Amino acid sequence: MRWTQGRDRIDAMLSSGQLERVPPSRQHADTLLGQAERHLELARQGARTDPTGAYQLLYDASRKALAAILENQGLRATSRGGHLAVLDAVTAQLDPPLGRTLRSFDRMRRRRNSAEYPRLDTPEITPDDVTQDLSKAQDFLSLATQVLDQMSPY
Repeated sequence: MRWTQGRDRIDAMLSSGQLERVPPSRQHADTLLGQAERHLELARQGARTDPTGAYQLLYDASRKALAAILENQGLRATSRGGHLAVLDAVTAQLDPPLGRTLRSFDRMRRRRNSAEYPRLDTPEITPDDVTQDLSKAQDFLSLATQVLDQMSPY
């Protein structure tokens, strides 16, 4: 069975260069999920001592979990599409019914970017910020694990 939800959006993203076709790889998807799991564990361990680094790890874990869904289908975001292309492509295919789980990704991306490229008035990331979003990152990992077997190559 081929995945049909969001096909028009995926085709448009391929045409515009935000996504590219790659060989579908469940093995690579599983590698990304393994990396995401390790990033989350390190984020948990570092939340108190290095909350900014921990937050970057939990965001990266979230991105890799969503990218795994695309890799499994033979799709990859390009530098032109960036991290938002990962979110847009996955959302096009999974919302509904799983859009509620995906909504916090862009907020986390913006928060991570503000820490990575801070302004003078940028608030520091706190251990509480990490703790709050660790559950969101875990949700992304669970989502990816749940749908990999259901989504065939594009």
